[in-house]
Amino acid sequence: MTTAMPRAQDIDRQWYVIDAQDQTLGRLATRIATVLRGKHRTNFAPHVDLADYVVVVNAEHIHLTGNKLDSKLYHRYSGYPGGLRSRTAREVLSTYPDRVITAAVKGMLPKNRLSRQLMKKLKVYAGPEHPHEAQQPQPFPAHIK
Repeated sequence: MTTAMPRAQDIDRQWYVIDAQDQTLGRLATRIATVLRGKHRTNFAPHVDLADYVVVVNAEHIHLTGNKLDSKLYHRYSGYPGGLRSRTAREVLSTYPDRVITAAVKGMLPKNRLSRQLMKKLKVYAGPEHPHEAQQPQPFPAHIK
């Protein structure tokens, strides 16, 4: 018996749009990571890019629980001595709200070349508008957990 392996070129990729208004960051990021990995498909294989495209709008209205707005830190390193810069989640949300969701989803994907391909299929926008109307994105399905 042979096992049928999915091929990336045979996949019919969908576009999903999700509104991040008042959603919890971690719960939203796990749902997005599930769709990006392709785990919601019946023919999932961990080594194949089965990702659907995900468009996130209203990233500036994401909700963080507890004291995370002031205690969670985001780090950047320039590569030079003394080049480590740390900012709180409140500061990052005020200037670049898309980076908060992107960092949360990136941390939930495997650390390999496949995850870099999957992250290209995630589009995050701070406001309610996005330039992907031509792809006719569907609302994010509720059955994906």
